[in-house]
Amino acid sequence: MSDTTIEEVMEFIEENDVKFIRLAFCDYHGNQKNVSVMPDELKKAAEHGEPFDSFRIAGFDDHENQDLFLRPDLSTMCILPWRPQEGRVLRFYCDIVLADGSCYPLDPRKLLKEAVDDCKRLDFKPRIGLNSEFYLFRTDEDDNPTNIPWDNGSCYDIAPLDRGENIRREICLTMEEMGISPEKSYHENGPGQNEIDFQEDSALHTADNFITYKNVVGAVSARNGIFASFAPKPLPDESGNGLHLKMSLLRGGINLRETDPDMAESFTAGVLNRMRDITVFLNTQPASYDRFGQGEAPKHITWSIENRSRLLRIPVINGKKAGFILRSPDSGINPYLAFTMIIRAGLAGIKNNEKLPAPVDKSWRHLTEDEKAAYQKLPMSLEEAIDCAKNSDFLNEDESLHAIVERFLSVLSM
Repeated sequence: MSDTTIEEVMEFIEENDVKFIRLAFCDYHGNQKNVSVMPDELKKAAEHGEPFDSFRIAGFDDHENQDLFLRPDLSTMCILPWRPQEGRVLRFYCDIVLADGSCYPLDPRKLLKEAVDDCKRLDFKPRIGLNSEFYLFRTDEDDNPTNIPWDNGSCYDIAPLDRGENIRREICLTMEEMGISPEKSYHENGPGQNEIDFQEDSALHTADNFITYKNVVGAVSARNGIFASFAPKPLPDESGNGLHLKMSLLRGGINLRETDPDMAESFTAGVLNRMRDITVFLNTQPASYDRFGQGEAPKHITWSIENRSRLLRIPVINGKKAGFILRSPDSGINPYLAFTMIIRAGLAGIKNNEKLPAPVDKSWRHLTEDEKAAYQKLPMSLEEAIDCAKNSDFLNEDESLHAIVERFLSVLSM
């Protein structure tokens, strides 16, 4: 729907009894926000943008550009299935623009588009899929969340131990209604913990889809009287919630590892070599760092083909290396900023013709202490991750990246 016109949208609105338009966007924390307008206002918003009180939103309280506007991306048009079917609600994701209609320089969605455009100049496209974990908790008589898990199931359990299967089913069906393709879902290791994976798509679509997905999980869970938590470590003695990121690089629809394996390796090496620099964008909360080194969550900056506990994994499918899986992020991200940083790190690896170090396929417990000491660790606290970003040559040598870091770290300090 990339070529959707405002005339087509207005026709859809009339034919489908749409009465409310949500103009959605993300703050720098990754929380979805929206302004609701009536259908007659949409044409004006599409042409000039809809004003909003940007000074109230984390990341957009800009003293230089105080008047910001939401301009809907018409290709993101989507009915919200859980809202009433009479007087329906239509949602668009928006770009942030200035009063003259030009793009706001620090709009995370714009930054991701620019990173993807730089990949296109090298004749490849990044595609991203996500494996997302969340907990389901009971609510009290006032519908407030408790810390009591919805069930006591463990990995791959079925009903009655798994009480979340109907919730996951409803979530997946709702996602499909909204144009997002789930791959699989199951009960995860922790009590009340669930996982839903969805298919790779373009980086921008996956960022939009992730925000939609979190909205769907929250809405469906609340409708069933339970609370969904994406917190990185909601229960101190149980598994944390990770967000495994699967990235493929395609050229002409073929994996870049087949058409240009050296470039694909350099991109992957660029990401691995800059993990300390960009971790603050992938793990934004103090509790994010409680996961690292616990269970299967990574702690050291290593990669492997087969070992699933490494930070970065390059699986072999049908005898061929596919993309890579990055296992450190959690769901507290702003996906536009997180994906931007990963892509920028990969592009820096290509620019410098970087190579991957030797893989660490051996189980960590079989390594000697001297062998373990040879590997760098991820930042082990939010404070350390902030320091890594502040002192990063990679992030500071580029003016636009430096501006993002300054803005993002100022938001984290609020």
